[in-house]
Amino acid sequence: MTDKQADQEKQQAAEQAQSEDVKQTDDQATAADDQSADQVSDEQKKIDELKQKADDFEDKYLRAEAEIQNMNGRFKKEQAQILKYDGQSLAKDILPVMDNLKRALEIDVDDESGQQLKKGIQMVHDHLSEALTKNGVKEIESLNQKFDPSVHQAVQSVAVEGDQKPDTVVKVLQAGYQLQDRVLRPAMVVVAQ
Repeated sequence: MTDKQADQEKQQAAEQAQSEDVKQTDDQATAADDQSADQVSDEQKKIDELKQKADDFEDKYLRAEAEIQNMNGRFKKEQAQILKYDGQSLAKDILPVMDNLKRALEIDVDDESGQQLKKGIQMVHDHLSEALTKNGVKEIESLNQKFDPSVHQAVQSVAVEGDQKPDTVVKVLQAGYQLQDRVLRPAMVVVAQ
C-alpha cells in the first residue's frame, strides 16, 4: 500500500467518522425536536385547559352577578310593596272605630250636654279621618255610583225607582275603605236592579 492509498483510507475513515457524527447529531437533534414537540404539545394542552377553566369561571361569575342583580331588584320591589301597604292591619283595626263614630254622629240630640258630646265625637271623627287620609286610607265613594264588585259588596237589591239607573248604589250600609289602590274593606251597599 502506498502512501497515497493510506492517505485515501485515512480520509475515507475520517469522512465516514464525520458522516457518522453528523448522522448521530441529526438523530440527537431529531430526538430533541420530538421531545421538544411533545413538550410544546403538553404545554399547549395545559394552556387550553387553563383557558377553559378561566372561561368557566368567567361564566359562573357573570351568572352570579346577574343573580345578585335580580335579587336586588326583587328586594327593592318587595320593600316598595311593604312600604306602600305599611299599616294595613292597623287601618283595618281602626275601621270599626270609624263606623262607631259615624253611628254616634247620626244620633239626634236635643239638650246642651248632648250637643257638646256630639261636638267632641265629631272632632275625634275628623282627626281620625284626617290621620287615615294622611296615611293613604280613603273612603270608597259609593252612593249613586255604578256598582263595582271589586269595591262594593251588594247585600241587598231593590227595584229601580224614579230617576235611578240600574246597577247603581242607592244606599250605603257600611262604608268601604282603600289603602292606596288596595281594598281594605268593600262597601256594603244596596243596589238598584
